[in-house]
Amino acid sequence: MVMAAESQFHVLAVDDSLIDRKLIEKLLKTSSYQVTAVDSGSKALEFLRLNANDQSDPKTPVSPNNNQEVEVNLIITDYCMPGMTGYDLLKKIKESSSLRNIPVVIMSSENVPSRISRCLEEGAEEFFLKPVSLSDLSRIKPHMMKTKLKDQKQEIKEELEKQEELKNPEFQLQHQQLQQHHQQLLLPQEKLQEQQSLPQSNNNKRKAMEETLSPDRTRPRYSSIATFV
Repeated sequence: MVMAAESQFHVLAVDDSLIDRKLIEKLLKTSSYQVTAVDSGSKALEFLRLNANDQSDPKTPVSPNNNQEVEVNLIITDYCMPGMTGYDLLKKIKESSSLRNIPVVIMSSENVPSRISRCLEEGAEEFFLKPVSLSDLSRIKPHMMKTKLKDQKQEIKEELEKQEELKNPEFQLQHQQLQQHHQQLLLPQEKLQEQQSLPQSNNNKRKAMEETLSPDRTRPRYSSIATFV
C-alpha cells in the first residue's frame, strides 16, 4: 500500500491575528503542506461544513473555492480568539462523528498549564507555544500519517465486510428474490408489447397472402397467340 506524499496533506490554519496567520501559513507551505487559512473558529466550521450552532455532520468534503473536493488532514488553531476560542472549536470537531478523527493542534502565546491540560484531555494532539517554529511543525506529520493509515484500514475493513456480505447465502437469496420480483414486474409489459405487435404482424401476413393469390398474379398473360392449322 502506497502512503500519501507529504505534499498531499492539507492543513486548515485558524488564527484571528493576521501576522500569526501569515506566519503559520508560510511555515506550513515551507513544509510542503497545502494550506487553507481562516481568521475565526466560525469560518473554520463553515469551511468544514459544520454549523456552529449544532453538531450536524458535513455531507461532502469541502474546498477553498467550493469547486473541488479537498480533504482536511489536520487543523491547527489559536487558543485565544474572539467569539469562538480554539478550545471551543476543538470540542466541536471532536463532537462530530465525521470530523473527530481529524488531528487538532492548539497554539497559544500564553503558557498556562491548566489550559494545555484541558486541551489535551479534550483530544488535541499537540499544544504549541507561539511563535511556532519549523521544528514544532515537524511533530504534526506523524499525527496525519497515523490518521491516514487508520482511514485506509477502515476502508479495507469496509470493503472486506462488503465482500463477505455478498458471499452470504441469505444475501444471495434476497438478491435472487429481488431479481425474480423485477422480472415479474417486467413480464406484463413484455406481454403487452407482444399483443400490440401481433395485429400488425397478422396484417402483414394477410397482405402477403392476398398479393400471392391475386388473379393478376395467378393468370398467365400472353402478348401474342400463334394459331396452327
